Amino acid sequence: MSRLTLGFIPLTDCAPLVVAEAKGFFAGEGLDVVLSREASWATIRDKVTVGALDAAHMLAPMALAATAGAGGPVSPMIAPLALAVNGAGVTLSNRLSQALPTGAETLQEIAAGLAGFIDQRRAGGEPPLTFAVVFPYSMHNYALRYWLAEAGVDLDRDVRLVVTPPPRMVEQLRTGQVDGVCVGAPWNTVATRGGLGRVALRTSQFWPAGPDKVLGAGAAFAQDDRLPPLLRALVRAQAWCDVAEHHDELAALLAQPDYVGAPAEAIAPALGDELIFHRDGAAVPRREHARWFLAQMRRWNQIGAELDTDALIARVYRPDLALEALKATGLGPDALTPPGPLFDGKSFDAG
Repeated sequence: MSRLTLGFIPLTDCAPLVVAEAKGFFAGEGLDVVLSREASWATIRDKVTVGALDAAHMLAPMALAATAGAGGPVSPMIAPLALAVNGAGVTLSNRLSQALPTGAETLQEIAAGLAGFIDQRRAGGEPPLTFAVVFPYSMHNYALRYWLAEAGVDLDRDVRLVVTPPPRMVEQLRTGQVDGVCVGAPWNTVATRGGLGRVALRTSQFWPAGPDKVLGAGAAFAQDDRLPPLLRALVRAQAWCDVAEHHDELAALLAQPDYVGAPAEAIAPALGDELIFHRDGAAVPRREHARWFLAQMRRWNQIGAELDTDALIARVYRPDLALEALKATGLGPDALTPPGPLFDGKSFDAG
């Protein structure tokens, strides 16, 4: 048996790692895997960088940022598999939800209502609203910024963005430390079930089948003999996760304290209508997705214009490795459809 240590954050989309261990997919590939529940995305990045984790459940933009040296030293990484699409959302506090115009339902209407409320607060000399995101280099940060900016909100002046680990966001809403959060399942559902706010945006509305997490690893792991069996085990687990008849069992499994540690009833909804792990080519890390992430990094001054983004994408995003695993397991997609437009109808790669 080949030993591996894989990191994860307690989120519903860590499911492929948990299922591969619990259902014997890792063992079936000759892998002895230790799953390590980590406290934050920064911890995941740092432990992968120093080799304390062989690979990890990772924010897709984080692998790109680490390789580019954005936000820290250069740490070359690869993303040989996408773990899931969709699943995140923005929850507004009750106070903020109640300040929105009556009847605001669409993403554009809600964002316009927020922009108007922000203008009122600024005119009255009140401090900016505070929103929590999970990490500076994340779909969560970019979706929230894009959505608010489309309504005319100045992200440098009108709001304050803070970084908070996903499991801590519910408590920050409860105590009033933040006015809204952008976080992955199940924490939006935990918040709303606790009466703490309203989900105003789901990333599946913002960008249908939009990217979120990947399997991330140090660049040298691309040549490691353990990578192909790891990917085969994970794609089998992803296919298992997409079967509707498995969702009750999966929610109960993820609810265990060693994994997500949230009530199964709060985990189940995203499995039914949000998260996609395998079907429609969800397991393939799409270079088009990486291009959009890097466009957002440039837009928000996280990377410079001089960066060769095409070369970076080719180094980090490895759809060839995912497709090889899918073919080996007989689970490969027949074809990959182009990414659809964002909620505003603009092309996926619009800056």
